[in-house]
Amino acid sequence: MNSLSSSASVRLRPLAWITLLSMGLAGCMIPAKLPHPALRDDVPLAGLPAAARAGWPAADWWRVYNDPQLDALIALAMKQSPDLAQAHARVQTAEQSVRVAAAQAGLTINGSAQLTRQRMSDHGLFPPALLGFNWYNQADLGVQLEYDFDWWGKKRKAIESALDQAHAAEAQHSAAALTLQNAVADTYFGWLADQNRLTLARQSVSVQQRLLQIAQLRVHQGVDLPDTVQQARAQLAAAQQAQVTLEGSIELRKVVLAALANVSPAELPSLQPHSLPTIEGGLPDDARLDLIARRPDIAASRWQVESALKQTDVARAQFLPDVSINAMAGLSSTNQGSPTIPGLLQGSKGGLGNLFTAGSRVFGITPAVHLPIFEGGLLKANYGASRAQLDASIAQYNVTVTDAARDVGTQAVTAQQIAERRVKQEAHVKAEQALLATAQARQAHGTQDARESLAAQLQLLQQRDQAVSLHAQALSTDLALIKSLGGGYRSDSGNPAAPAASSSTASTSNLAGAP
Repeated sequence: MNSLSSSASVRLRPLAWITLLSMGLAGCMIPAKLPHPALRDDVPLAGLPAAARAGWPAADWWRVYNDPQLDALIALAMKQSPDLAQAHARVQTAEQSVRVAAAQAGLTINGSAQLTRQRMSDHGLFPPALLGFNWYNQADLGVQLEYDFDWWGKKRKAIESALDQAHAAEAQHSAAALTLQNAVADTYFGWLADQNRLTLARQSVSVQQRLLQIAQLRVHQGVDLPDTVQQARAQLAAAQQAQVTLEGSIELRKVVLAALANVSPAELPSLQPHSLPTIEGGLPDDARLDLIARRPDIAASRWQVESALKQTDVARAQFLPDVSINAMAGLSSTNQGSPTIPGLLQGSKGGLGNLFTAGSRVFGITPAVHLPIFEGGLLKANYGASRAQLDASIAQYNVTVTDAARDVGTQAVTAQQIAERRVKQEAHVKAEQALLATAQARQAHGTQDARESLAAQLQLLQQRDQAVSLHAQALSTDLALIKSLGGGYRSDSGNPAAPAASSSTASTSNLAGAP
């Protein structure tokens, strides 16, 4: 046993010297390891004139509106949307890439078995006349083992890069889900606003019909000119046109809802009109610092940077020598023999019966070092491409953060402006209600006819319609603000400054070991 160890040590000692020499030769051209890029860990939101929001949106943020119909629509869309299925497929593809990268690292064991019967040429190097036979049988049975020493972390970094891509795909899936949920909610509230406006439009048509009847009666009695009837008819036609427009918009929004849920309009849940919900609005107090981890698109960009950085480590490791060891153990036997099955299995004089004897054992071990000496600039080009991809990922991350700041700032300011307009509009509605009340009082005392109160009623209906439109705009802006805040998403890394490397390693083992 000691002689075997000494012999193996003698054989492996040249390999160590070759490895050290290879590292010395390669060290002159190996690029320096890149530090982690300095990425912005906050979003420029200072100075926004927006009221504080009571916490961040929850994962099921749409439930804050307390609308079971909306809950059912979003559940249906999340279940059957093809866009969401496509995003989920990208996540699965990324996870399988992690498994592929993990499977390429470590020990590889392969088994082989083959049986060959061959006729030798009469005019070959060893003539059959000399050997005494034309046909021979050969059997081989063995196991091959291969192990690459990942001394420079090339395969480990490749696994971590694939894992970061999987994290990015998961974040992109969350972004797709948020986009779908937001679109369903926005379309549904648009439908609800149209239903409220349609009720007001029908009332306006009814008032215009009464005004037309009064105008016709006054013209018939010779009190007014015939033009007053035409004016009343034009106003009635305009009110009817507005009613038809709203009815068409309602049907169109139902078609859009069906498309978002990937069903036909007839398969949508039964929807009943009701008043629009109230709005909370505002920004969370820690939006500037916490938005990095709350936005799925920012998280996805962050993971892309991490993946690109690890790819530069993989490209850098290509400059270093690869050290591997191959081992083989098996059985091999070559014999003259009969072409029949019993002949193949007979003894050593004519077949392969001695395959499983001690003399047929075969062993081998091959340590190897691969050193790139001249690659025609391929390694440098590959490293340069990885550096360019890293720079592109960093630039994309910065753009995503800037876009997020603009998105949040725009929606917050718009929400505040609409809130102020709604306050003024509410005052306008109250003023029209007071005017209607005084007009109805004069009509009751007989000092004015019904035209004054009907005209005041029309003005009130118009202002109420404007109030509903502003309420719908406020809801749409609130939905856009929730989306810009990430819609309840939270990065699994738990650190808005940078995804943790330790979590990457842990997740790698989980994915690689999953069935």
